[in-house]
Amino acid sequence: MNAAASLAYRVALSDHPRSADQRAAILAGELGFGKHFTDHMVAIQWDKATGWHDAQVCAYGPLALDPAAAVLHYGQEIFEGIKAYRHADGSIWTFRPDANGARLQRSAARLALPQLPVAEFTESLRQLVAVDHAWVPSAPESSLYFRPFMIATEAFLGVRPAQGAAYYVIASPAGAYFAKGVAPVSIWLSEDFARAAKGGTGAAKCGGNYAASLLPQQDAYAQGCSQVLFLDPVEGKYIEELGGMNVFLVCRDGRIVTPALSGSILEGITRASILQLARDRGMTVEERKVSIDEWKSGVASGEITEVFACGTAAVVTPIGALKGKDFAVGDINAPAGEVTMALRRELTDIQYGRMPDRHGWMVKLA
Repeated sequence: MNAAASLAYRVALSDHPRSADQRAAILAGELGFGKHFTDHMVAIQWDKATGWHDAQVCAYGPLALDPAAAVLHYGQEIFEGIKAYRHADGSIWTFRPDANGARLQRSAARLALPQLPVAEFTESLRQLVAVDHAWVPSAPESSLYFRPFMIATEAFLGVRPAQGAAYYVIASPAGAYFAKGVAPVSIWLSEDFARAAKGGTGAAKCGGNYAASLLPQQDAYAQGCSQVLFLDPVEGKYIEELGGMNVFLVCRDGRIVTPALSGSILEGITRASILQLARDRGMTVEERKVSIDEWKSGVASGEITEVFACGTAAVVTPIGALKGKDFAVGDINAPAGEVTMALRRELTDIQYGRMPDRHGWMVKLA
């Protein structure tokens, strides 16, 4: 069991919060993803001598950084993504914060940043919701998306781990991740770029991994695709993940297959949850190397009946077609697969409190 949170929070309320009418107008509008932010944020400081200290909930606003702060020069930063869901009775819950907190610790270790205790991670979400609970939307498919992140703040240009850091949490009311909602998307295969290198930071949730995906993501858009698929950085023939989501293949014989964690694939919380729900259904689950040729030939032969991607922001998204420089497989106009939608429905029903949480994944925040 995780230790109890021990940091004492100061609360300094914003002197310019949005009015109730302004907030209601935002929540009633087109929320999108990451466009609007709540009135407050969490900030916790760390230094090598003192450890974690000065925890506070304060007004959302610009950060003051020394121009020599290590994060600006050496990219020493990490982040997480996790949501809060308003249940029918008005209560507010989050999903598997212990798993997100543990992953933040693993990312911190890889980027030579301090590890925030998991209990403090969960408490930081609770503290922000205590102040900004009115920002948690109640519309279908909506949530409050938390973006916890940590940056190296020490002003020092030497190349070594920073001795000062800061942890923040900001929050954004969110609607559906994709504009079309839950509908099959097209994926572009990137053969010229890798998301992460062997021995690199692929298993950590850090900005550099996402920055590396942006140029091939532009290629995907140019080809009329919503996301880009990356192959392994060594042989260039095994599926890794999308720019920000894990991939699953559903087979005709009832198997569900996903690339095994390799050190360059992010260990998704949604990925782990989908694997558990599939096992609960009696499905055979395979975590192994999956070649791009297996995907192509499997779809063409009918052996692979469904393909989907998953992640915190998009939850579960059906993949209708895979495109490359000289091929295209699948049908973007085909309906979303039965298994894909059943798993998505079960996961979101647990998150929104519409069905029992038999695995103890949900944690009440307010």
